[in-house]
Amino acid sequence: MKAYFYTLGCKVNQYESRAMASLLEQAGYQTAEYNADLPDIGRNVLVINSCSVTGESDRKLRQFLRRCRRQNPEAILVLTGCMPQAYPDKADALSDADVVTGNAKRSDLVALLQRHMQTGERIVEIPKHTPDCEALSIRKFEGRTRAYLKIEDGCNQFCTYCIIPYARGRVRSKPLAAVAREAAELAASGYTELVLVGINLTAYGRDIGLTLADAVESVCAVEGLRRVRLGSLEPEDMTPSVIARLAAQPKLCPQFHLSLQSGCDATLKRMGRRYDTAMYRDICHQLKAAFADCALTSDVMVGFPGEADEEFEQSISFVKEIGFTKIHVFPYSKRPGTPAAVAPHQVTRQQKAERSRRMIAAGEQLAETFFKDYVGRELEVLCETPCPDGTTDGYTANYTPVHVAGLHPAGTFVTAVVDRVENGICFAYVKE
Repeated sequence: MKAYFYTLGCKVNQYESRAMASLLEQAGYQTAEYNADLPDIGRNVLVINSCSVTGESDRKLRQFLRRCRRQNPEAILVLTGCMPQAYPDKADALSDADVVTGNAKRSDLVALLQRHMQTGERIVEIPKHTPDCEALSIRKFEGRTRAYLKIEDGCNQFCTYCIIPYARGRVRSKPLAAVAREAAELAASGYTELVLVGINLTAYGRDIGLTLADAVESVCAVEGLRRVRLGSLEPEDMTPSVIARLAAQPKLCPQFHLSLQSGCDATLKRMGRRYDTAMYRDICHQLKAAFADCALTSDVMVGFPGEADEEFEQSISFVKEIGFTKIHVFPYSKRPGTPAAVAPHQVTRQQKAERSRRMIAAGEQLAETFFKDYVGRELEVLCETPCPDGTTDGYTANYTPVHVAGLHPAGTFVTAVVDRVENGICFAYVKE
């Protein structure tokens, strides 16, 4: 029997889909990524791993689920992930799904499928989170030159716009020995770059007396790895001692996705964020001082309730001051069940669209300026995607995108010289 996977959302979801696929493979299933343009998959399984970060995410999920049922009337549809965990009653009402479960006890997936196939009954089981980090692991990450390694789950922040603490539970850290063992298994499978990911990655170890630096040091010690990269980070746990320990690891990539959300202190306070712009600025300065060629990327929200014109101007000015190499800009979207969804002074859709346009343009200009400093320099590039025009796309340690002349196998490293920058991409030739 075959099981297809369709994954929505973040890197953690992508890791967890791969882990669930491993569980099904051990039970005798063949697994593959689902393509919505596929013909009817017949009496096979389709696992939809959901995201619920915004209300729009839920709307798109409902549409997708209905479409999957129409296209695959005999398939066994499984709905899992953040949406059922955060909104079990709403998930129960999605009758197109044959099996509904959440983010906890994914090891039960095989048993749930067997029960459904034996009885034909619709199953809705959404267990609550336990105090321990679920024992998921992977040994391969199909179709990727770098692998994700989940080391943490849950969040204790309760920002006023966010449902994730309800979907993911409290902070739970993977034991350090399990982190090291999984990293070694991925390295043995041929991966030379690992990305450590978590729902609140910088909170790693808070529940077991460790810090993120402990996990990084453990993974960097694994033979065969050349690069270790960090996923999205919350600023407040990036203390001077943690930064100093991270900087002592030569395998750690000098690229940090440091979540900002807003560059205005008043907006940050309404969001329930636990830092202000002064603290954020200081952390950025520390990272740039500790890491050569340090690249800072971030998420920025526009149109949060109460964001007046002057607050937006403060935010965009702060973004320009920090000098990010890339920013993910998104307009605020109401998330039912959060304080921000019912807050006064909601910003209009037109205002959010205009602010998004301006913030995106600012980010593109910052990236172009950053990348132009690399013209004439030699860079080590991990090759990833051969292109039809006879070139290869890849990334440097600080995640600078490079278009390298010539075809090079995915997963190999080349030394390339940048000769020009166009549209936020460095074009380079391989040094003879």
